[in-house]
Amino acid sequence: MTATTHAVELMRIAAEAAADKLADAIIGYDVSEQLVITDVFLLCSARNDRQVRSIVDEIEERLRRAGAKPVRREGEREGRWVLLDYVDVVIHVQQEEERVFYMLERLWKDCPRIPLSEPVAAGVAHTSGGADIGVGRVGGVGGPGGAGRIGGADGVGDAGGGASGFGGAGGVGGAGGVDGGVSPADAGDAREAGD
Repeated sequence: MTATTHAVELMRIAAEAAADKLADAIIGYDVSEQLVITDVFLLCSARNDRQVRSIVDEIEERLRRAGAKPVRREGEREGRWVLLDYVDVVIHVQQEEERVFYMLERLWKDCPRIPLSEPVAAGVAHTSGGADIGVGRVGGVGGPGGAGRIGGADGVGDAGGGASGFGGAGGVGGAGGVDGGVSPADAGDAREAGD
């Protein structure tokens, strides 16, 4: 069994809404073979609680226009990890720290990923076997020469103009950044984007 076209369409609308609010590491999984309660999971990351709320609001607005209403909404008060349940699609909007800690990608790495449109895919994580979340968007926060945040063992980050975010082991400074914690694979992606 595979995800329904309706579920995939709702996921794509939500992914585009998240990308428009600058969500990072946007990934869709077809979980229909593993779960009977839903067809699709959509995962995305935000830098802080304000961005989490902004992403959630935009997703809800766009899906409401498409005729969908969530049956359940959890975690909004804390703004660290908000779950939106649309029955066919479950959307997880997590702060980067939560994303790295809980690593939902590891749970669903055996499920097929659902392709996203090119603009959304620009913020999609690069994973190796689902074990690490790679780079978010090129041209991240921090400005020229700005220092990035502390890098984790695996994580989400931005490369370019002052690399920022959680990075892969060993971290490499982004363009103009001071060791922003971008993993070596992600640094290659940033170089390619700048060519």
